[in-house]
Amino acid sequence: MNAALRHAAACLLLPLCAAAGAVQDYEVRVLERKPQSREHFVQGLEIVDDKLYVSTGTYGGSGLYRYDFDDMRPQGARRLDRRIFAEGVTVLGERIYQLTWRNGRILVYDRDSLRPRGGMPLRGEGWGLTNDGRRLVVSDGSAQLHFLAAEDGRHLHSVEVREDGRPLRLLNELEWVDGQVWANVWRSDRIVIIDPDSGQVTASIDLSGLLPAAERRSDTDVLNGIARDPASGAIWVTGKRWPWLYRIELLEVGEKPPLPAQSR
Repeated sequence: MNAALRHAAACLLLPLCAAAGAVQDYEVRVLERKPQSREHFVQGLEIVDDKLYVSTGTYGGSGLYRYDFDDMRPQGARRLDRRIFAEGVTVLGERIYQLTWRNGRILVYDRDSLRPRGGMPLRGEGWGLTNDGRRLVVSDGSAQLHFLAAEDGRHLHSVEVREDGRPLRLLNELEWVDGQVWANVWRSDRIVIIDPDSGQVTASIDLSGLLPAAERRSDTDVLNGIARDPASGAIWVTGKRWPWLYRIELLEVGEKPPLPAQSR
């Protein structure tokens, strides 16, 4: 009996098999928004202890920024060498980790002072970065998520991300949310939720129209940036050179449409 027939036979015996691999579709309601600098080509976003950490990209424009998340007052910044194109960022313990795109390095900083603490080697490209409380989780533009040791960047293992049975490429900015990996899909208005053990996409979030057309400029780029506020559980998203951070609520497709965004 071939694999397809074995799977079909198993599903006849297990009613729950029909739901296995199913992807839940969501829309969003905007609950709140906060202003941010339109100069930020956002590559990474993270909230820790009421502080917002932002990694920005482009050659000559890459940097690491920290804000008081309540009122968005700047609390520190570090501009990077013009030869570095920065990508994702995450905070683990007393360290801040920042990816580089093609420099083959993970930059490491002291969390309190933002002073550099050296770096670690990175295989291939760096796109998105998060952590599960112990390990770093990295995307590289492929369908792979790579798990690395936080102390030295040592590669531990990788998992292939699949949606509807097919590899899902262009995984970009990452966030660890309640045991799942949330990932922007580059060049789309979509975030996917991934089971980190199996690599299976369990949900897809449509954020089309989140930034109104009237607020887009010639240099406005794609949706990119996911941050969960540990204090409240709220999810915030943004984009590259967007004027706003948006707090969103997930709605199953067909539920009540989103409410207008409200400024604080």
